[in-house]
Amino acid sequence: MKPFIKEIADADKEFQTIIKELIENKTVQEMKKYRQHYETSCFEHCYMAAYYCYLICKKYHLDYRSATRAAMLHDLFLYDWRVRQPDRKGLHAFTHGKQACTNACKVFDLNEKEKDIIIKHMWPVTIEFPKSIEGFVLTFVDKYCAMSESFEVFKSRLFRKQAFRYAYVFLSLLIIRI
Repeated sequence: MKPFIKEIADADKEFQTIIKELIENKTVQEMKKYRQHYETSCFEHCYMAAYYCYLICKKYHLDYRSATRAAMLHDLFLYDWRVRQPDRKGLHAFTHGKQACTNACKVFDLNEKEKDIIIKHMWPVTIEFPKSIEGFVLTFVDKYCAMSESFEVFKSRLFRKQAFRYAYVFLSLLIIRI
């Protein structure tokens, strides 16, 4: 998670009020045990997705409360998706939205919009469209966060290797020259 963004999110009182009940919950805290993308935990991924959904939906006068809550819970599947488990049917990408919604409903009272947002956040991988604009916001924010988390890892790995560092500088100079 990018530290400067986390600091901003942590300082946003309205955002914190919306997710306080969620992030203090023992089940949601378990998300910290599971990796989502490389070094990012499911909790961190959902926290950042929740903050971006909050900002976008608030700016456009949408139901930012439901979008924020759903985003914080959208990956509440509580298993390592990289490890094949015999009791889990179907591929993770297709099934984890429903599993996250089932887990969230056991702990929280979710409205219909929040449930739909969680279940359908993997569109277009899953065929059904989200019913709300807020659902589409999370769909795109989720993809953005996943790409951002992956890019950060690739970038740090690239700069760790001395030879790649020089190749990167050479390539940059070549592009500038053209």
